[in-house]
Amino acid sequence: MTTVRIGLPGGASIGCRAVLFDLDGVLVDSLAVIARHLREWAISRDLDPSRVVDMSPGRTNADLVALVAPALDASAEARIMTERQVSDTSGITACPGARRLLGALPDQARAVVTSGSRGIALARLAAADLPLPEVIVTAEDVRTGKPDPECYLRAARLLDLPAADCVVIEDAEAGLAAARAARMRTVAVAAPGARIAGAFDFEVASVDELSIVLVPSAP
Repeated sequence: MTTVRIGLPGGASIGCRAVLFDLDGVLVDSLAVIARHLREWAISRDLDPSRVVDMSPGRTNADLVALVAPALDASAEARIMTERQVSDTSGITACPGARRLLGALPDQARAVVTSGSRGIALARLAAADLPLPEVIVTAEDVRTGKPDPECYLRAARLLDLPAADCVVIEDAEAGLAAARAARMRTVAVAAPGARIAGAFDFEVASVDELSIVLVPSAP
């Protein structure tokens, strides 16, 4: 089995068997588009747009609705939000370095793990012209979203790997908490000047600061 070495700024590296990527803010630059969609939805429901956007990172649409508007039908509202997010990908691009990193990893060593729906994930990966991993874990695949570890543990099972052999790259506190609960090592992506609450193992400003080297196992 091939070992993956993730190169970090300063010359440090992490050895693992697979890299599990969050999608939004890590692989695809979609945060402005997401904020636009959420603000439009919040205004249409007489909610505070800023609060809705602030509470959204790492949460599924249904979980977000339940949190910010418990009187609404979370499932119905989530469907409306998802339809909008799938149909409107204008402005979504690949994050710097994302195409290079995904392309450097074989399918058995990579996965995308997102709180969004499968339709949203596929639409955004296509809009950003990124390689499509064989393993993509989305909101439909889990009972409980981040910060619950179920999503990352499912990705490890689909890759047939123990959790300890996986490294998670995340930009949201809920996602990092999910990875830590899964007993996986974490790389936090925090733009210059941004601060991520909670614990993580390593921090970078962008996945463009990372490199991938595959090391074949000894026969």
